[in-house]
Amino acid sequence: MAQSTLSVIQALRDTAQRLVAQAPYQWGHMGSCNCGHLAQTITKLTKGEIHARAMQRYGDWERQINDYCPTSGLPIDETIDEMLGLGFTRQDLAHLERLADPTILAAIPFERRNAMRHNQRDDVVLYLRTWADLLESQLLATIQLSDLTAASPALPATVH
Repeated sequence: MAQSTLSVIQALRDTAQRLVAQAPYQWGHMGSCNCGHLAQTITKLTKGEIHARAMQRYGDWERQINDYCPTSGLPIDETIDEMLGLGFTRQDLAHLERLADPTILAAIPFERRNAMRHNQRDDVVLYLRTWADLLESQLLATIQLSDLTAASPALPATVH
């Protein structure tokens, strides 16, 4: 699963929020689908720019991720590089396109999980938010309050 970092969590939350705000969504469009929206958030490219990059090689996101080569020089591989560089894995991206990560799905109530469809905006938003919540919980579990107090300078006593 993706790294539990603030930047990864924020990218997921920002992507979900953009979808909630009715950003154009079209599952069959490489720049407006599940991975396309996350790519927009991370790279700041437009949906059209992402789509044009993807069209230089055959296939949907799953195929693009499978055929990914960091030294190809293809623009879509540079886009994938940025996504991987932030802390996502190739498997994360493949799962996102189909809303298929078992760990994320297990955190969604059974009735809702079984009704989810990979090409429905609201389901993508739920998946992204659930994923961000899971990563946030992992991140918070690594923070020890004793580490924080040892790292911060002593505060002066206050006078009442």
